Amino acid sequence: MARNLTDACDGFLRSTHFLIHDRSTLFTEQFRETLKSAGVEPLRLPARSPNLNAFAERFVRSIKESCVERMIFFGESALRRAVAEFALHYHTERNHQGLENKRNGPRNSDHELS
Repeated sequence: MARNLTDACDGFLRSTHFLIHDRSTLFTEQFRETLKSAGVEPLRLPARSPNLNAFAERFVRSIKESCVERMIFFGESALRRAVAEFALHYHTERNHQGLENKRNGPRNSDHELS
């Protein structure tokens, strides 16, 4: 699996420098060594740290609830396109509770007229 992930032609991690992972038994020493030989540094999360990556967990929950679970995809390219469009929406168009329910994109600049 690690060789497939780091394949020079179509590996998912081919241009990645780090892989952050938990302490699951799936990430064996041999798996981590294969990643290292391909130039990807595996970084194990500390034990018992469920909130360490809360921002990523929240994004995954949002994309699953708002996008992936509401659509039927016919192929990987359709899924990739939907994820890219959702990520653009998530980072620029949606209202953000931490910003007093204002948009978190370029329209939230200080020089914008109300």
